[in-house]
Amino acid sequence: MIETQLNDGTPVYIRRVRPEDEQRLRDGIAQLSPQSRYLRFFSGMREAPPQVLAALVRADGHDHIAWGALRSDLPGTPALGVVHAFRDADDPETAEFSVAVVDAYHGRGLARLLTAVLLLDCAREGLTQFAVHILPENRPALALARSLGAAGVGYEAGVSLLEIDIAEALVALRAEPDVPGLAAVFAQFAAAAG
Repeated sequence: MIETQLNDGTPVYIRRVRPEDEQRLRDGIAQLSPQSRYLRFFSGMREAPPQVLAALVRADGHDHIAWGALRSDLPGTPALGVVHAFRDADDPETAEFSVAVVDAYHGRGLARLLTAVLLLDCAREGLTQFAVHILPENRPALALARSLGAAGVGYEAGVSLLEIDIAEALVALRAEPDVPGLAAVFAQFAAAAG
């Protein structure tokens, strides 16, 4: 578990996603606005199908790596966001990367905190690159990807395809001056993930 804070001082902790987090994940998806659900899932679904939820919480730490952020000072420690990396079966050094943050926490540094943890864990698991699929109208996601050094590699069925070099993205995040909680992530990761 990594204890840190958002840009406004809100305390959070970041830990691996576990099967018992299925209800938290369901609740988090329900808190996304219709626009956020569309930008994240490329559909307007109001809730994820049960088989999708079950798959999202069954992270094995190698082929599927997932971390979630919880609000540590509120009853029930509600979920605020989650990141996933799914290893590509055809290219075992590449993983598909995704991040979702509930709307009330947008713009507070949480996506970068979660991404830093995921990048560190993926590097330790031998991954070198993220593949990212982003709708062109999802400007915040594109800005995050570009801040991590993403390179556009194509456009398919209305979706922008990008690649992120994990080592370069970690360098960029270590130099990020606007997210003070990142220092705690880098300092605590080795102990927390071990």
